[in-house]
Amino acid sequence: MTAPIPVPDTDSAGFWDAARAGTLAIARCTACRTWHHPPLERCRRCGHEIAFEPVSGDGTVFSFIVVRHPAVPGHEIPYVVAFVELVEQAGLRMTGVVDADPDTVAIGMPVRVHMVGIGTDGMQAPEFVPHPRSGTEPATEPA
Repeated sequence: MTAPIPVPDTDSAGFWDAARAGTLAIARCTACRTWHHPPLERCRRCGHEIAFEPVSGDGTVFSFIVVRHPAVPGHEIPYVVAFVELVEQAGLRMTGVVDADPDTVAIGMPVRVHMVGIGTDGMQAPEFVPHPRSGTEPATEPA
């Protein structure tokens, strides 16, 4: 089975358009420059418009679970789903799969995003891997 394909809505279309192009982009206020995820139509801080901007994809595991029962097609169990805090802003967190041995994942572990293909139409989705500075993986980029 393959992973489900996202169906973008008005608020998330910019995220998925960037993902299809191989980039992690997060909603950011055009006025106060606050990052927002999940994306909204307007900034929750000042009410101005948002636009999607690329981010580094570097972060740390804030929290995680190990999925040991089949729940989502396309993922072999066990796998890790983490709440990752991105380095761009304190509190800027997103959920994602961590492609690592579940026994090596820990809160505070440095991770880096890489985009993985899903489906057959070129769609990509963010997935996290241990960052080389975590000591759990060699210092090479994911293929």
